[in-house]
Amino acid sequence: MKMHVAINVRDLETALGFYKKLFDAEPTKVRHNYAKFELEEPGLHFSLNVRPYESRGVINHFGFQVENTEAVLAVKQRLQDAGLVAVDEMGTTCCYAVQDKIWVTDPEGNAWEVFYTMADSEFESAEEGLRPDSVCCPVESDLISLE
Repeated sequence: MKMHVAINVRDLETALGFYKKLFDAEPTKVRHNYAKFELEEPGLHFSLNVRPYESRGVINHFGFQVENTEAVLAVKQRLQDAGLVAVDEMGTTCCYAVQDKIWVTDPEGNAWEVFYTMADSEFESAEEGLRPDSVCCPVESDLISLE
């Protein structure tokens, strides 16, 4: 069984450039308004559909969980070597877990994280005790300002 994710994009060529680098793979199918990646590791069936849309929609973010901090750093280096800017969040508390992670944002504004979970946490985010309205998992504008 593989997870399937399909997203809408405005510019297929720009999106393909990003996802080839992110996945370190070539798409298995490309048409004028569609592309598909069938990844084995991680098991993911991912498609890009050229469709108009008004905003980011209901997607919060996507991500890959890896085995350790070294794997996070290895992906960060690979993405940087491919020309993508990765934002560090090492030793952060997010989604009720203590994690080492990095973030990249695709051309459509979708956030992708690569993370390693070190421990559970009773707090959703590191700032929760300080700011009741704080949330983890940055939005596109947060990632852009960190780059």
